[in-house]
Amino acid sequence: MAVQVFPYLVMDGNAGEAINFYKEALDAEILFSQSFGESPDNPEYPLPEEAKDRIMHATIKIGESELMFSDTFPGQPHSEGSQVTLCITTNDPEKSKKLFDGLKEGGEVTMPLQKTFFSPLYGCVIDKFGVTFQIYTGEEK
Repeated sequence: MAVQVFPYLVMDGNAGEAINFYKEALDAEILFSQSFGESPDNPEYPLPEEAKDRIMHATIKIGESELMFSDTFPGQPHSEGSQVTLCITTNDPEKSKKLFDGLKEGGEVTMPLQKTFFSPLYGCVIDKFGVTFQIYTGEEK
């Protein structure tokens, strides 16, 4: 079972621009990029037109390191200085639960650990020190 931690930059509508900037400035390779408009439709939460081109998730590779990105959803609060989060990934759901439960002690859950269309278990928590963590569970191999 591998566990990895990735820096995750949360932008306010300009993640695509940032990705292209880092691609040129840092000779980065774009490994993955998906906009909100490319995600499956959810009739309970219709996607506003202004959200369709925003980046839902992207990963670039700089040398041997990876950096993840997303844009906030329109209307979500965003402030510079809080845009860097840590994304912990594992393919073990039990490990994800343990990590999430440990981080939420004295902290604040901003998205409960739950099944999503992109992960069997995904959630977000701000720990008691004010650090935001995303817990992402990949498919078991």
